[in-house]
Amino acid sequence: METQELYRGRLIDHIQLVVRDLPASRVFYEAVLEVLGIPIGGTGEGFLWADELVLSTRDSPAALGALTGRHHLAFQAKDAAMVDAFHKAALAHGGRDNGAPGQRPYHPGYYAAFVLDPDGNNIEAVFHGEAERSAPSVKITF
Repeated sequence: METQELYRGRLIDHIQLVVRDLPASRVFYEAVLEVLGIPIGGTGEGFLWADELVLSTRDSPAALGALTGRHHLAFQAKDAAMVDAFHKAALAHGGRDNGAPGQRPYHPGYYAAFVLDPDGNNIEAVFHGEAERSAPSVKITF
């Protein structure tokens, strides 16, 4: 592990996606996470992680030899422009369109874009509209 600090926000501690081609997934996720201001946190043999997201190969000890299948994962964006940039970066780095940026009927102000990553996972960036947070996240230092 390269860092001794973690930032945690809401419900999820971490999500692991087991991917067919880790280098292709790295290209995709580095591009979309850079747009969202989330750096790759570290790498190891057969895996990499960024904040609460872990990507691993099927032969990593945690994967038990199986791909995870199709999942939906939504990243928070700071504004609509960040959602637009996420969609553009995803399409330029191996993603496929699964819903262009725009308003959604889920609640007022819900602005999102959806792409399929190299393994077919439905990856979303969402801006929930103008709101005030009590804190951006919780910082954990080891």
